[in-house]
Amino acid sequence: MSAPTPETDTTSDSARASLEALRTEIGKAVVGQDPAVTGLVVALLCRGHVLLEGVPGVAKTLLVRSLAAALELDTKRVQFTPDLMPSDVTGSLVYDTRSSEFSFQPGPVFTNLLLADEINRTPPKTQSSLLEAMEERQVTVDGTPRLLPDPFLVAATQNPVEYEGTYPLPEAQLDRFLLKLTVPLPSRPDEIQVLTRHAEGFDPRDLKAAGVRPVAGPAELEAARTAVAKVSVSAEIAGYVVDICRATRESPSLTLGVSPRGATALLSTARAWAWLTGRDYVTPDDVKALALPTLRHRIHLRPEAEMEGVTPDSVINSILAHVPVPR
Repeated sequence: MSAPTPETDTTSDSARASLEALRTEIGKAVVGQDPAVTGLVVALLCRGHVLLEGVPGVAKTLLVRSLAAALELDTKRVQFTPDLMPSDVTGSLVYDTRSSEFSFQPGPVFTNLLLADEINRTPPKTQSSLLEAMEERQVTVDGTPRLLPDPFLVAATQNPVEYEGTYPLPEAQLDRFLLKLTVPLPSRPDEIQVLTRHAEGFDPRDLKAAGVRPVAGPAELEAARTAVAKVSVSAEIAGYVVDICRATRESPSLTLGVSPRGATALLSTARAWAWLTGRDYVTPDDVKALALPTLRHRIHLRPEAEMEGVTPDSVINSILAHVPVPR
């Protein structure tokens, strides 16, 4: 493999510096939640999608809006409800009386960052309307495929404590999300800072007034994706990822382990994390750092294990502690 040119190094370093500045910029609107910010950036680098799980009021919507503002990307929000129709998401054909023809009216999915709020409150028919968009980066209406903008990321939210009247996402659809990020309640100092900001006049609906400015854009994001694609992966690291995923399929606590798609997802996120931390090769620590958010939604607990208090995270942590680490 030929060594990278100085110009390539400079472009990669500049893109990395721009994306690292996101934390500071988003921090002007969102207190804490650095892991969620990092996860969203990793998903953008890997062309993946994110499932955000947290109770109402922990700034999930504000987080996505702030990310879009700091990256100068278009964003739209859809509140998923039981009566939402697939065409309300993807768009539909509308009859134009002036031209006596049908024209396509794009739905909110035609954006860069789509916030699918409370995705588990809408029936499977509408949930599935996102599948083609997430996987193929296009929407087909009346037999005609229409490409979505690039970059395109779905950030879907769900409430982990209120399940009445919801439609849980099936495993096949959960597997389409690159990451599942938990958005926890803030610590006491962070919550005090939130209240102090509001007392000083902070308005979450006015990000410009909060000082959030674009620090990167599609060009920097594309340069970063190109650099991530050049991060090298040794045979030992590839074997380590496979061993972790195969161990989930043999775990007595699980009825469903990680699929090969999950293994490729873990490798992709580990490469993105390695690049973000300034390296052009993946280490076992990179794999461990992204194992929980990449795999926790791809496994299914046995009912008896769930009754005993076992969680997906505890199963994955146990596997990470027992699978031999390559040297």
